[in-house]
Amino acid sequence: MKNKSFRVLSLFDGISGARQALKELNIDCEYYGSEIDRYAIQVAKNNHPDIIHIGDVNNIKFKDFVGVDLLIGGFPCQDLSIAKRDGKGLEGARSGLFSKCLEALEICKPKYFLFENVNSMKKEWRDKISKLLGVEPIMINSALLTAQMRKRLYWTNIPNIQQPEDKGIVLKDIIESGDTERLKSYCITATYSRACPEDYFNHGQRQLIFKKPVRVGHFNKGGQGDRIYSVDGKSVCLSANGGGRGAKTGLYEIKDLVRKLTPSECARLQGFPDNYCNTISNSQAYKCYGNSFTVPVIKHILKHIFNN
Repeated sequence: MKNKSFRVLSLFDGISGARQALKELNIDCEYYGSEIDRYAIQVAKNNHPDIIHIGDVNNIKFKDFVGVDLLIGGFPCQDLSIAKRDGKGLEGARSGLFSKCLEALEICKPKYFLFENVNSMKKEWRDKISKLLGVEPIMINSALLTAQMRKRLYWTNIPNIQQPEDKGIVLKDIIESGDTERLKSYCITATYSRACPEDYFNHGQRQLIFKKPVRVGHFNKGGQGDRIYSVDGKSVCLSANGGGRGAKTGLYEIKDLVRKLTPSECARLQGFPDNYCNTISNSQAYKCYGNSFTVPVIKHILKHIFNN
């Protein structure tokens, strides 16, 4: 479908995951992106030169966008996520920017809207957001369409949204080299650049990849034919065998055995082309991917606009 009249206002646009989704749906559009992170803007401009960047959400004159076809945004989650125990929810400095979504919705009166945030928020905040928007969210796990466990809530008035069909993509399908004991990656966050080998055991939330097959345990007496290695992403968790008196699995050499996901692998987890963030440093690329939409999920939702 080609439709130049399709107008989009994207709040908290990041690296323009929504624009990438529309591109893959073959939708030409007039796309306005609100973002303040200079690295994210650089990436967006490099991949989508047609985007019209309009700066800080706090400075937008929403009356200039009355009647847009789509209002979309993943508003900040820092004060909503249960990862932040003292989070102030919608009263927080970051997540409080949800008020701009409400302002835009009231003034712009878009034909369709779509807002996203973490599934791991308190029920009281989820209910409040739902009441203010007038719709209940649908929870979609990115794991259905990518190799990443990433549960997100999507509030939208786009009709007939169903759960996407599971594509069966697992972590070993997207890594460039090495091995993993997990079928799906942990959720990649904006702080992934700080991941280190010790995090694999200390936290278990920062996905790391083994550079070569690693022995993870044994049965019977542990003879050569009784040893268990992680070879296809389906073994037991290494942390169950990585310590304790008498452990002889070689896991004390963990620094030499594991690596972080590459930026290209993170791109694949979020559904972007491998080189999408190749104009910025790796640390900034990790941050950008961690903050972004999962493109295949947004495609799944937005296609219902054009199929109805």
